[in-house]
Formats: sequence, C-alpha cells, structure tokens
Amino acid sequence: MRPAAARVLLGAFAFAVVADLASQALGSDTGHLLAKPLLMPLLAAYAAVRGGPRLLVVALLLGWAGDVLLLSDADPAFLAGMSSFAAGHVCYLVLFARHGRTRARGALLAGGYGLVLVTTVALLWPGLPAGLRVPVVGYSLLLTAMAYGATRLGPVAGLGGALFLLSDTLIATGVADWPQLPRPDFWIMLTYAAGQYLLVRGVTDTLGAPTAPAAAYGEVRSTTP
Repeated sequence: MRPAAARVLLGAFAFAVVADLASQALGSDTGHLLAKPLLMPLLAAYAAVRGGPRLLVVALLLGWAGDVLLLSDADPAFLAGMSSFAAGHVCYLVLFARHGRTRARGALLAGGYGLVLVTTVALLWPGLPAGLRVPVVGYSLLLTAMAYGATRLGPVAGLGGALFLLSDTLIATGVADWPQLPRPDFWIMLTYAAGQYLLVRGVTDTLGAPTAPAAAYGEVRSTTP
C-alpha cells in the first residue's frame, strides 16, 4: 500500500462527495453532472492503492457505469444502469464468498434481510411501472444478498452494505411514485457514497489484517530473545 497516494485519493473522493452533495442541496444540476461521475473512479483508485482485490475495483467501476447511465431519465438507460449495478453486486457476492467468515448469527441476519426484501417488494410492487416490476424484483434480490453477504466481513462492511441497500430503496420509492423527502437525491447520494466507501474500507481492512496464526507467530517472535 502507498499511504501518501491513498490519502490523496481519499481526499479527492471526499471533495467530490461534498461537491456533489452541495450541488444536490442547492439544486445545481450542473454540479451534480460534473461531480457524480468522479466518485467511483476515485474510490476505485483508492481501493487499488490500498491493495484491494480486483473484484472490488471491478465492482466500483461497474457502479461508476451505473452512475453515468442513471444520469439519463430514459427508461433504457435506467435498465442499463440497474444491470451494471447488478453485475457489481455479483462481484461483491463472489468477493464476500471468497473472503468472508461465517457468523454465529448468520441465520438471524439472513431472515432479517429476507423480511426486508419481501416487505419492500410487496409495498413497492403496485406503484412500479409494469415493465420494471420483474427487473426491480431481480435486482432487489441481488442487492439484498449483497448487503447480507457484506456482514461476513465485519461491521464496517456490513454497515456499508446496509447503506447501499437503503440508497437504492430510496431510488425505488421514487420510481414507484411514493412521497419523497425534500431533496431526495441528496439522501440517495449520501447513503450511496457512504455505503460504497464503507464497503471498500471493510474489505481492505479485513484482507489487510494479519491472520490469527500469523499474528500469534509475530507476538512469539517479538518476545523471543
């Protein structure tokens, strides 16, 4: 890992996030169009510099493609953007399967996320356009599986997955024509950027930590005269 480069990239990512959120708060479409496409490339570069696995970088770049596509209001662009994010979730799922650890409360968490999925889909279904119902259900299944899978890498990645799930749920409520919070895109981007960042930190911190046997060996070596 190159600490100096990582700090620069993280600072650039944070600046782009603040710029995008400020644009959303002020209602500046131009600022949003300029800032949003910078977020995931900067975060992907940060992940790469921190030694993140290739699947993590690919997932972030697929998120970037989804971000760009969702800047358009056209239905084909929305479906293409959703497909890009879905492919990113597949990358995350494979990554979590390879590097996650089994948790004692896995069944309880799985049941909780399953309940969230079923309840959300049931509530959104009547308001979704007919052509988007099946794609949204399929995407929601992948998204929820990703959020649950993230918990296998610890609380930081788990919170990141949950925020990503919340962000996309907020988007779905807009598609279903539900009443929205003031400046809904602000909250969508806030939870999305925070979620992706926490996923990156959760993955890189977990994979960068020494294994238990290695740590124990290091302690023995440090106390051996």
